[in-house]
This record gives sequence, C-alpha cells and structure tokens, in this order.
Amino acid sequence: MSSININNNVFHLVKILVLIYYPLLCFSALVQQQPLILQYHNGPLLKGNTTLNILWYGNFTPIQRSIIVDFLNSLSTTNKPLSVSTWWQTTGKYRGGPCSVTVGNQIIDENYSLGKSLKSTHLNTLSGKVGGQNINNRLVNVVLTSADVAVEGFCMSKCGTHGYTRVGKDGRVAYAWVGNSVSQCPGQCAWPFHQPIYGPQGPPLVAPNGDVGVDGMIINLATVLAGTVTNPFSNGYYQGSADAPLEAVSACTGVFGSGSYPGYPGKLLVDKISGGSYNAIGLNGRRYLLPAMWDPVTSTCKTLV
Repeated sequence: MSSININNNVFHLVKILVLIYYPLLCFSALVQQQPLILQYHNGPLLKGNTTLNILWYGNFTPIQRSIIVDFLNSLSTTNKPLSVSTWWQTTGKYRGGPCSVTVGNQIIDENYSLGKSLKSTHLNTLSGKVGGQNINNRLVNVVLTSADVAVEGFCMSKCGTHGYTRVGKDGRVAYAWVGNSVSQCPGQCAWPFHQPIYGPQGPPLVAPNGDVGVDGMIINLATVLAGTVTNPFSNGYYQGSADAPLEAVSACTGVFGSGSYPGYPGKLLVDKISGGSYNAIGLNGRRYLLPAMWDPVTSTCKTLV
C-alpha cells in the first residue's frame, strides 16, 4: 500500500508541475519563435558607389592604419566564401540594392587639433575636415580616434556611433566614429578579445591581427558602417527609438558564429599559426572577426560561419 501511495503522490506532484510549467514552456517557445524585424521608415539609404573618407585622430601606427584600410577596401572586392565582401553583401538585400564602397581622402591629425578629450559635437567638426560634398547620398566621413583619446559617452554608452551633418540648405553628409578602446574599456568595446566587464567570464580569444584595440575597432567599425548605409539619416531600417535604434548589426549584438549565446561568440575559425579567431578573410590575406548582420530576407542574424 505504501508504494502505491508514494506512486500516487509522485503522479499528482508531476501533474501539478506540468500544469504549472507547461504553459511557461509554451510561452517561452512562442517568444523565441518571434522573428527579429527591423522596420523600414521610408527614408533614403546609401546605395551605389559610396566613398569613405577617413580622419585619423591621434596616434595610429602605419600597421594599425593598414589593418583598418585593408578591411575597408575588402568590403567591395570579389565575393568569395568567407570573404569580407560576402559579409558586406547582406547590406545589398536592403531596399535599393547593393552599396559598393571605396576609400577616398585620408587625413592624419596626430597633433590632436581639438585636444584629447572630445565632445560629441567635435565629431561633427572633425568629420567636416575630411571634405566632400553630398552627392546623391553617397559619402561617409569616418573619424577614428586613437587609444589615448577620450570621447563623450565612450565606454559608458557606446563604442562607436554614426550620424549626419547638414551641408547647405538641403544637403546631408553621413559620418561614422569609432575609438580604440584598448587602454580605456577593452572589456566593453573589444570583446571577445578581452574578458567582458559583466556576464560570463570565458577566456578571451586571440585577436586575428595581434592588436586587441584595432581588432576591436574592426568589429565596431563594421557595426557602425552597416548601420550608416542602412539607416544614414535616422529614417531607414531600425527597431525601437530613432534616438537609440537597433540597426543592421547592433540588433545582433554578441553573435559572431553559429551556436552563439551570451558570453560565447559562436563557432569560429582559428588561424593555425597565430591562433587568432576569425570568420572572414580580406585583402592581403588579412583575417577579421565580423559580427552577425540582420538579413531582411530571412529576418535572422546572419553569420559567415
């Protein structure tokens, strides 16, 4: 009799647990199945041949500049499996077709013309120094700040940003900014090449180009450039508020390869010689780690591996 009573008690306990948790599990499954959608807000995108002008603000070595320029020049080369250009090709699935980028003017401001502590308004000023006119919305002025330069909001709320400035009566020029975080907040802006400030503390990956700060800049530069061409004037593709939008890559934060989860970037490739982790190959045999990008065709965060 006692065994029957125990079995009955177990049966009733299981029944109660099922009644409690089954609806929660079903609700969780429904939530997970909701597709990620970036709404189009009817504004112009940057399409066609687009020029990237660069202002190097502060102290960058020639090697650091070459790593970044090789990445930018890789965005619109011939598409091959696991190439940087294959990653960038996803931007062509957004309304209006592909965006082919080339590097234009480069200015080096190693004398810190506005000092080593910059306000957000200074980014507009610096972006204007690179020159260029608004030609069919096909220009982006890129400001890159070195490791010893503090920027308002850097490391607290952002690792990079993009926006636009007014030119004349009706003209607009898009700009983007990214800073080198290696001496200020690598755990926030250079993950997964440095242990994160918060969350799961897995071992950091080896930077594919041997420079934690610059390899972190590549991730953030990829993020803001994808956001720039798909939402250049705050009325393109995004989710949420226009003042703090989730965009093409920022909507997929922390995802670099298949099987990713918080604290784990996903399955990646590892260079046999350097031990660096990467998922994309660029010009001159460069290896890069690029974040996932939202694919408007599948409404999913797309990775190369």
